[in-house]
Amino acid sequence: MHKGSRILRDEHRSISAVLSGLLELVRLARKPGVRPGFAALRAMIRYIDEYPERLHHPKEDRYLFARLAERAPQARPLIEELRAEHARGAQFARDLQSALAAFEAGGASGRAAFDAAAGAYARFQREHMRKEEKQLLPLAEQHLTDADWTWIEDAFAGNQDPIADLRERDFEQLFTRIVSLAPAPVGLGESWQKTS
Repeated sequence: MHKGSRILRDEHRSISAVLSGLLELVRLARKPGVRPGFAALRAMIRYIDEYPERLHHPKEDRYLFARLAERAPQARPLIEELRAEHARGAQFARDLQSALAAFEAGGASGRAAFDAAAGAYARFQREHMRKEEKQLLPLAEQHLTDADWTWIEDAFAGNQDPIADLRERDFEQLFTRIVSLAPAPVGLGESWQKTS
């Protein structure tokens, strides 16, 4: 397996860990009388919006997908499907942000919509990553040259988006914030308080 493929899989693991944490916090927020820690939820959704949607997916589109489409024209329908999913994922992330804002503003009345939005986003994103790992990456391993992989690895190793000016260290700080705000078993933060 090439390093570029490992980098992508590692990034998928990070995204998956945040999704799992988000779903666990959603579960905790359902407990009767619990006041959710909205700062932790906002930090997770910021990560979901910024990392996959503004950094990870553009790298895939610009480097991996583009080069694979050149080398393996039979992969183009799959690539177009995955690109369309990237666009839909961005909309899912916006829907999740809106649902969290409504939950935070409206209390319990917004909880069900937020639960549904979080579940829908997690299912969508996990299926998308599964499709990339099970269908796209094997094609890439088969058809890309060592020079292609070096080019992709260099682009991914920089982990930088010149448009959004996002850097890996920004996400390390954000991940640290998530861990410090989220209660166990997700993070190291204080347990969410019961409402009076």
